[in-house]
Amino acid sequence: MSEEGGRVFFSNARRSLELEDEIRLTSVGVDIGSSTSHLVFSRLLLERLDNRYVVSERKVVHESEVLLTPYANDTSIDAAALRRFIDRQYEFAGVDSRAIDTGALILTGVAVRRSNARAIGELFASQAGKFVSVSAGDALEATLAAFGSGAAARSIRESARVMHVDVGGGTSKVAVCEAGAVTEITAVDVGARILSFDAEGRVHRVEEAGRRFAAEIGLALDIGTKPEASLLARMVERMADRLFEIISEPRPGAEATALLRLDPLRNERRPDVVTFSGGVAEYIYGRESRAFGDLGPQLAQALLARVKAWGPRIETSDQGIRATVVGASQYTIQVSGSTIFVAPQTALPLRNLPVITPALPLDGQALDAERIAQAVRAALRRLDLHEGEKAVALCYRWTGSATFARLDDFCRGVAAGLAKVLERGSPLVLVGEGDVGGLIGIHCREETRVANPIVSIDGIVLKEFDFIDIGALLETSGAVPVVIKSLVFPGSSALGRAKAGAAA
Repeated sequence: MSEEGGRVFFSNARRSLELEDEIRLTSVGVDIGSSTSHLVFSRLLLERLDNRYVVSERKVVHESEVLLTPYANDTSIDAAALRRFIDRQYEFAGVDSRAIDTGALILTGVAVRRSNARAIGELFASQAGKFVSVSAGDALEATLAAFGSGAAARSIRESARVMHVDVGGGTSKVAVCEAGAVTEITAVDVGARILSFDAEGRVHRVEEAGRRFAAEIGLALDIGTKPEASLLARMVERMADRLFEIISEPRPGAEATALLRLDPLRNERRPDVVTFSGGVAEYIYGRESRAFGDLGPQLAQALLARVKAWGPRIETSDQGIRATVVGASQYTIQVSGSTIFVAPQTALPLRNLPVITPALPLDGQALDAERIAQAVRAALRRLDLHEGEKAVALCYRWTGSATFARLDDFCRGVAAGLAKVLERGSPLVLVGEGDVGGLIGIHCREETRVANPIVSIDGIVLKEFDFIDIGALLETSGAVPVVIKSLVFPGSSALGRAKAGAAA
């Protein structure tokens, strides 16, 4: 270990995070969407602040070309072509894949529904332990776009209700931001590439949503045919009508509702500001004029006209097509308190657990188990974890006394909210900021009768979008080390901060 200027730096592979003041990481963000795919490489400098490491410097070292996502046929992405593209971008960036410290792989839109989506994820199998995410469902993608584009930060800076619309190739995601938080989200099967053409203007590929819109206006879409321009224009107008209805109306009609992939927006009042991201945003903001064999330019024009007539102020987002490449995770380190419960001890270590931070009603003298369960389910749904397919870490902030009745209601509510996760045999992982981790863990095992492995720790501060690793018990203290990986959004979307650069 070496010291320079009073600061301690990494020296070898057996370095101790607890003793060092700076960490330098190489990160990559990979976004594979239904329409386009791209990568962003970054260098991150982290400095220790108390017991957490925070990103003090972000530098984008390479933004890849934007590739039209290659398809082998209508149902699968061409994994071999994608591999060649990815390898070429690593070469252009001058980065060896083995030198990547951390990152995020995001499959978005229609791409995540392709028959070989898992095979795409396996392109990164050698780095799987370093990546914090391998897919993004509609809810998570809508949230990522809102933060990555700067819409959430704008809602703080301008004390405004900001609606962010991410229009991609296969789907559009909508998020409403107020005071830095995403308060409403939805997603809809409207996108620029639900119909695509070859160089001669003949139909090359049609998504199911494309066939639905075409049928509404009496347009026959057969592979190899050249649709009439006037009918295509009517189809785009219909698409824009449906999308605008969803972002503006509190009760969209049956045709629009049928396109929804999430619950509709409440739309109780009009937003002050509207921003856009996704491939179509490049046309909306005039950053792109070329056509790529899809409906992007026409859809951008039609949607923009409707939003302008609606009245909210239209602002340029900080990120357009790259808004969801929020990529690189940052490593931070904390050590839990010693009042913890782990049973059995072989449940540890755990890696890459997504963190949920439900708004738990814990203020009252008496707690409501059902309300707690509902809050947990809502948090799972917000991050597309509601099917229970993977273990999660539930973060809570305990308030009030730790009486038997309050502990009992809390534990029963949490267990009910995480029922689908526990049914699959995953461990119950609870992370508190106070010092009741041990009591809660014991209560879950002895009174609530949770049969799954239980890891209940405290003294840790987490937030939504974090992923954590929990190490084995430290023999000397009875605590556990916790590595926190936080999605790093562009500097311009850091809450309340001026634009300072981007990270992937």
